[in-house]
This record gives sequence, structure tokens and C-alpha cells, in this order.
Amino acid sequence: MLAGELRAAGAEVTFACAEGFAPLAETAGVEFTPLRVGRNANTGIARRTVQAAGETGRLEEFLEATRAGAVPALLVQARHRRADMLAEPERVLAQLRAMHARHPADWYVVDQLSYAVTLALHCLDLPYVTFCPGHPSYLPAAPGALFGVPYAWPQAVRPTAADLQTLHGEAQANDVSFTALFARFIARHAPHRPVPSRAFTLCSPHAVVLNYPRLNWLPPRPEGPVYVFTGHLTPTGTLDPGPFWNSEVSRLRQAGRRLVLVALGTFLSARRDVLESVTRGILAGCPDTSVIVAAGDQAEALAGLAGPRVAVAATVPQQALLRQVDAMVHHGGNNSFTECLAAGVPALVLPFSSDQFSVAHDAERSGAGLCLDPHRLDPERAGQAVSALLDAPGRGLEELRRHVRLHGPRRAAQRLTALMARPAGRGSNGARTVRGAAGWPAPDG
Repeated sequence: MLAGELRAAGAEVTFACAEGFAPLAETAGVEFTPLRVGRNANTGIARRTVQAAGETGRLEEFLEATRAGAVPALLVQARHRRADMLAEPERVLAQLRAMHARHPADWYVVDQLSYAVTLALHCLDLPYVTFCPGHPSYLPAAPGALFGVPYAWPQAVRPTAADLQTLHGEAQANDVSFTALFARFIARHAPHRPVPSRAFTLCSPHAVVLNYPRLNWLPPRPEGPVYVFTGHLTPTGTLDPGPFWNSEVSRLRQAGRRLVLVALGTFLSARRDVLESVTRGILAGCPDTSVIVAAGDQAEALAGLAGPRVAVAATVPQQALLRQVDAMVHHGGNNSFTECLAAGVPALVLPFSSDQFSVAHDAERSGAGLCLDPHRLDPERAGQAVSALLDAPGRGLEELRRHVRLHGPRRAAQRLTALMARPAGRGSNGARTVRGAAGWPAPDG
């Protein structure tokens, strides 16, 4: 969305990413060039994506950890992060240097989680904008804040003091070792460039795009750059899910006057037990409600749930369907949260890992939804929570929807192009050239 809106705002845009994402560039109407950043791939349903050697085992280890609870999942992610977040930085540096020599860009827009790309751009002293795809606390600036430790927890998920101490220890070790890696790399490849005091806070000194609403209780962010809150990254016009889903929605509405979408994202759709508990809970606790389940590679296993009030599919057109449902059950992913806000749809949030606990906290505090611990979930609780959302959506949801809708990708792109115009050079034809470099980290759900 952002690439397409940057093009519409007058920039020449090239999307640089893994080959599997080339169709996204075509959809946005921008050029594509291959750039492989990490070992892990995530092009849809995680278990169906062809992964590098060892990544499938890491994915299964992560999914198994989510069954043990919040802190076990976060600990596995912290340990995986050490091996994955700065994979092959020399190769990435060489790729970007060669890419810039072939086709110089005035600006780069880089995924904040693509640390190897950020480090390369820092070493090459190329102007870039940081795009933060997750919770704003992914750029830790508050005293004691650590990447991988939620800045706040939802009411339903309260780890013990001992578990939190263990998690802080792992995150602190990552912070120290990651910063040391950055320092050694910069000393070797660009000794004239400054070394960040903390690697996880390294971001553009010019601008940071946050795919999030501007909530007044968010933690502090690194000083220096201009912060652009997108609010959401969904199209503002009419979204049509297509003939099949229009027909399914009509069928499901005939069986139940209200409709709920259940989707746990790329990785966590593998949690068949949670999908089934939620669906059965809604069927029992909300007798006038139908359900659409995005079941990933569990669609066949959950086919027995399908019926007059249930549709089960591997994938669904989520953004379009959100315009036609009354509530959603999701995992606390950034996109799901902001897409629900843009559509004005209340959500039951079931956080498993990464920044999902922070997102769940914000959903609760803003009045945009409720949260339950998926580790302690049963059908009755799920049904009761969804019923409460349907009967009385949070009071803050409509106000937050209006706030979010005032922003969006078009406004963010226009603001970025204005910011880029001040310090940046121009291409030979007078248009700014922008290259987006996106990499995909280890499974964060």
C-alpha cells in the first residue's frame, strides 16, 4: 500500500524484496528487484512456504512454545533472534552497494525488522526512512525498555515475576550482543560512521513511519526523526471480496444475523486447537451468529466445522471481509488490529508472541476490543467474550475509527514525499526515486 501511494504521490518506486513478493509490486504498480535479506520466508501460510534448511524446525519449535504460554514463546523468539536478525550482513551490504551503483535511489524505505538492510544503509551513508511494521515499542527508547519484552501486558496475560526476570535476562543479552555485532561490522566496513549506543534503536535520523494510530499512552521513541503515524494501511475505497465470498457472506447471514471473522495470521493459523475452541464457543454462545474461519494449512483438518453457520478456508480476503462482518477474533498482529480499527470492527484479541501482547493491551485500553489468554482458552470463555463484543462494542472504538481513517497510507505517503523533498536530491527527470527494501525475520506470529 505504501509503495503504491508513494508512486501516486509522484515518486519513482522500486520494491526490493524476496522473489515470492514480486506480485505485491505488480499490484502496487511499481518496479520489482530481488533482494534476499534473511533465511526465513513468509509469503502466505507459513508451513506451506518453502523455507531454508533448518527454518522449518525453528517454526515448529516456535509453534510448540506458544502452547506453553506467553513467556516460553517469547523466550524461543529471543533465542532464534540471535541467529536470524543479522543473517549474512556482508552479503546484504554487497547487494545494496551493487544495487545502488546500478540504479541510484534518492531515498530508501526499509522495514525496521530488516536489521541487516538498516545496517548496510547506515554504513553506506544512504538516506533512508524506517518503516516500523509492528508495535511502536519495537523501537525501544524508554529506560529499561528491551526489544522482545512487551511494554505493557493485557489484563488476561500476567506472567510471574520469575518468568519476567528470565525474559528480561534473555532480551538484555540480545541487546548487548547485537550492539556488539553492529559495532564490529561498522568498524570493519565503515569506520567513519557512528556506532549506535543500542543496535535495536538504530533507525532513520530523518523519518520513521509507524503503522499504528497515535495513542497518547505509547512509550517514548528515539529522539531525532519525524514520526509519521499511518493509522492503517488499507485502501480507503470500496473493497470487494469477490463473487465467492459475497455469496458465502450472504449464505452465512441467512443462518445468523451477525457474522464473525476468525483469523490468527500467517504462523498462528497452525494452532488448530484455538481455532476450533473459538469457533465452537461462538456457535454455542452466540446462537444468532455465523463464523468465517481462516484456517491456513489446518483448513482440511477443520473442514468438519463447516456448515450452515460456518465457512472454513485456508485464506480469506481479510481487508474486504472486515467491511462485512460484525466482529473479529485475531492474534494481536499489527495489521489485524489496525485493519479492524479502520473498519470499525470490535475484536477479541488472543496474543501468542512478539508484540501481540502490547497490541492487545492497547486494544483493551482504547476500548477497541477484549483480550483472552489463548493458553487458558476454552469454548465457553471465547463464546462469552465474542457475545459481549457483539452486544456492546467498546465505547472508544468509533472515536478511534474516525482518528485512524483521517490518516492512512495516502496521507503518510504525501507527508513522506514532502519530507524527502527537503534534504534529498532529485533524479535526472526531476522525480524522487525511492527504493523499498523489505526483509522478513524469524517467525514472530
